[in-house]
Amino acid sequence: MHRLIVATGGGAVIRPINWSYMRKGLTIWLDVPLDALARRIAAVGTASRPLLHQESGDPYAKAYAKLTALFEQRMDSYANADARVSLENIALKQGHNDVNVLTPSAIAIEALLKMESFLTEKAMVRN
Repeated sequence: MHRLIVATGGGAVIRPINWSYMRKGLTIWLDVPLDALARRIAAVGTASRPLLHQESGDPYAKAYAKLTALFEQRMDSYANADARVSLENIALKQGHNDVNVLTPSAIAIEALLKMESFLTEKAMVRN
């Protein structure tokens, strides 16, 4: 298959077989602050997220604790991506302190810029 965008779950990066496929294209780490992820998850619930779905308690605190543990396990794998799109950096460039105000368009534009930069650097190395 060609010309695809495949969005994986966060755990996809921990399996080497997945990297063998992802390396056939360009990989982008969409780096969302854990606090923002935990707030989103707490707002919508964890029923569709098996690793986060747990017993009663404060949904935000449980989500944040679990996300932190997962990130610590996976951060080296995330860092293998060809490009990193940091929502915090986009928000700061736009004069915001909260990543939740970012539009999907703003995030997509940053991803495209990161892809362009990566491909330009890769082409320069080849030449």
